[in-house]
Amino acid sequence: MRFLKGHGTENDFVLLPDPDGTLVLTPELVQRLCDRRAGIGADGVLRVVPSAVEPEAAPYADRAAWFMDYRNADGSIAEMCGNGVRVYARYLVDAGLAQPGEMRLATRAGVKDVTVQPDHVVVDMGQAVVGDPVEIDGVPGTFIDMGNPHAVVHVASVEALGALDPERKDLNVEYVEDVGERHLRMRVHERGVGETRSCGTGACAAVVATVLRTGVPRGAAFDVDVPGGRLVVTWLQDGRVLLQGPAKLVAEGVWRDS
Repeated sequence: MRFLKGHGTENDFVLLPDPDGTLVLTPELVQRLCDRRAGIGADGVLRVVPSAVEPEAAPYADRAAWFMDYRNADGSIAEMCGNGVRVYARYLVDAGLAQPGEMRLATRAGVKDVTVQPDHVVVDMGQAVVGDPVEIDGVPGTFIDMGNPHAVVHVASVEALGALDPERKDLNVEYVEDVGERHLRMRVHERGVGETRSCGTGACAAVVATVLRTGVPRGAAFDVDVPGGRLVVTWLQDGRVLLQGPAKLVAEGVWRDS
């Protein structure tokens, strides 16, 4: 089985081209692929499949040629991945399956507008939906739906937290520190994965929660530093969130599942 390996701010993925829509991804296969000792190693798997041959993408096939089938490292199905969609788009361009510039990709969280530039990829992540407050290990948090569920907790220092192991495993939990004006530092515990080097939807949620908490006007770009690098996030006046960051392909080969 042919694969590629890529990452967005060190949130890493195994990409599986599936032009005919015939590849069956079981949770066990995803777990083996993502295993960092016995497999290729990744935070998740991206199956690259045309919308026209994927039944799940049928509602979007007239608007987006490709569907992003994303799975967490534990094999569970995820609605959306901000870093993953950038890496997915970079692959399409590098493989000659799409032109640089603007494109639309179908995801389980709907169709996303993506712009691929030489040194970065910008994704219109759609509307941020603010939910009822949540509690994370006794600390109040802000619930933000970015196509997948997030709880954002403001802390004095992300480095002082030690290992991340929140009781709530059904949410992506972001711990966010104010560094300066429109500048955040973040660590994240992703559901189905554990702590990762970055989370694109999490960075979006972090900025939305920070704007709500501080009253900074919408429309201002925030730098969000994660262990794997820097993302740029803007919460627009109309409620949409733009995510900008790098996306790199680093390897390709053949998976021998023996």
